[in-house]
Amino acid sequence: MPDWRTDTLSRIRELIFEADPDIVEEIKWRKPSNPDGVPTFSHDGIVCTAETYKDKVKLTFMKGASVDDPKHLFNASLDAGTRRALDIFEDSDLDEAAFKGLIRAAVALNA
Repeated sequence: MPDWRTDTLSRIRELIFEADPDIVEEIKWRKPSNPDGVPTFSHDGIVCTAETYKDKVKLTFMKGASVDDPKHLFNASLDAGTRRALDIFEDSDLDEAAFKGLIRAAVALNA
């Protein structure tokens, strides 16, 4: 059933393609416990993945620890060695311009 998470993921997808029209979306890691798989966005390597959970949409940036985040959007996996994540909750107010900047910075790291 569509709900706020579906709407949020749809908007995130739009923002990602606005930030980088050449990014490629694939579904990876299908398994019995997650038959829909994980939307994965790549440009010269994986940029980020998007997963929905009961209470959030999680965007995990593969090289997030190396991405400049001046607006402090990363709010999860902050102690991870390489990855950083952004958890978006139902009442979150995402800075869309800053998010597109994160996408562009992550793509630049892969280049």
